[in-house]
Amino acid sequence: MSVGHTLLGILEQGPRHGYELKRAYDEHFGHDRPLHYGQVYATLSRLLRNGLIIEDGVEQGGGPDRKRYAVTDEGVTDVERWLTTPEKPEPYLQSTLYTKVVIALRSGRDAEDLLDTQRAAHLAMMRELVTRKSRGDLTDQLICDHALFHLEADLRWLELTTARLADLGKQVRP
Repeated sequence: MSVGHTLLGILEQGPRHGYELKRAYDEHFGHDRPLHYGQVYATLSRLLRNGLIIEDGVEQGGGPDRKRYAVTDEGVTDVERWLTTPEKPEPYLQSTLYTKVVIALRSGRDAEDLLDTQRAAHLAMMRELVTRKSRGDLTDQLICDHALFHLEADLRWLELTTARLADLGKQVRP
């Protein structure tokens, strides 16, 4: 995910302070990976340097001055370009799971046990996501569905690979 574009998109709704941007980001996109304040301010510095945002005022308080940021016309154009450019589909041709299976087979280890252990981990994660989805709002439900569909595809691959282990072992063993 592009943190810079996400912050620009949030700023399109109106000027905000860095801590307000972090809070909005974490609320909508950072359930599992909240932004660090350092990342927010480093990203804001880059956006400022590139002319995509401006400082829209400074408030003084009991602590350090709080800068408010606003998106520029160039920033709006950049968000529009980002939103209308399709993401490159990731075929995962260099999957860690595939690599582990081949290494296990080449070394004489039990690849089926590896696949069973991985399947159990996937199923446990799926149960957690289903619980989270049942308790969440629509945005949480959508992100959980996205993750669940990816895990489901992984499970199908794990089943197919398990069924083909003997043939794969013949091809990859030294």
